[in-house]
Amino acid sequence: MTRIAFYGSSLLSSYWNGAATYYRGLIRQLARLGYEVTFYEPNVYERQKHRDICPPNWCKVVVYDGTKAALKEVAAMAREADVVVKASGVGFEDDALMDHVLAAARPGALRIYWDVDAPATLAELRADADHPLYRQLKEVDVVLTYGGGKPVVQGYRAFGARECVPIYNALDPETHYPVRPEIRFRSDLAFLGNRLPDREARVDEFFFKPASMLPNQTFLLGGSGWDDKPRGENVRYMGHVSTRYHNAFNATPKAVLNINRASMAENGFSPATRVFEAAGAGACLITDAWAGIELFLKEGEEVLVARDGKDVAEILVRLDPVEAEAIGRRARARILRDHTYTHRAAEVDRIISRHVRPPRVEAAE
Repeated sequence: MTRIAFYGSSLLSSYWNGAATYYRGLIRQLARLGYEVTFYEPNVYERQKHRDICPPNWCKVVVYDGTKAALKEVAAMAREADVVVKASGVGFEDDALMDHVLAAARPGALRIYWDVDAPATLAELRADADHPLYRQLKEVDVVLTYGGGKPVVQGYRAFGARECVPIYNALDPETHYPVRPEIRFRSDLAFLGNRLPDREARVDEFFFKPASMLPNQTFLLGGSGWDDKPRGENVRYMGHVSTRYHNAFNATPKAVLNINRASMAENGFSPATRVFEAAGAGACLITDAWAGIELFLKEGEEVLVARDGKDVAEILVRLDPVEAEAIGRRARARILRDHTYTHRAAEVDRIISRHVRPPRVEAAE
């Protein structure tokens, strides 16, 4: 059995951690392929106080204190793994963690850097000639990314990566699926996302602007950090929404809005987890425009695309519930066919199998 040591932000909590469902979907499916995964996550940002799930039976989770001593202790455990993964955005001493993990990995182990925000990372590399990742990439065998397509692959290769492969977000049908609507999530348009510096201006444009243009329609905002954001009377703020309520959040409104962060939108080919979660719940999805969306959903039939806030308002005015339901139904069928974590885990398995010998043992069904 191939053992993976995975160092990431959090598997147990989505609090200030948009990658949670990405990690869960991939690791659950890798476990089904026979991998033994241990996920190491720091106890920071009060994530452990806002757990969405209990430690699962398909992955061992080690939570360590946010101290340098604890970091060194868990990094040393990398020596026991056949595959060592350091994800970006862990949130505590990322550069030091990367160095310690790479140093601890035994000879012959596959060393992976998994970037869940590749466009932003590449921008940092371009701006900082002394960035630690320049040095660290020389010790990494494979770079996997949250998405990004050819622009990200070309960018990483230009900075010295031996191999770079996008592993896109996807749907876990066991966790995101249609449910009965809940009154508390009833609205014409709902958006779920944390307040981040490179997203806020786009949220102003794609969410708050149409809300101001359509005072007779109702808007629902979920996510952390928006408490003091000025908003109209037709905008209701819910705060952090646990992943256990995402299905109802997506299934209840007439439409659900996806807004990419600026770096993701500019790069393209980077569908957010929300795209697949919403489609999995059968939601009618409105998304901001970004290059590559046609690889995942067909515009006008499976997703509605807005270039600005005015487009969002116009879409809402003409969108009736029957059409919205049909769009959501077609989106769900497309995602189930082509974009589940079963598909993504198979890609990761092929990459690992090229590097790790002897071949892994298949898990019994």
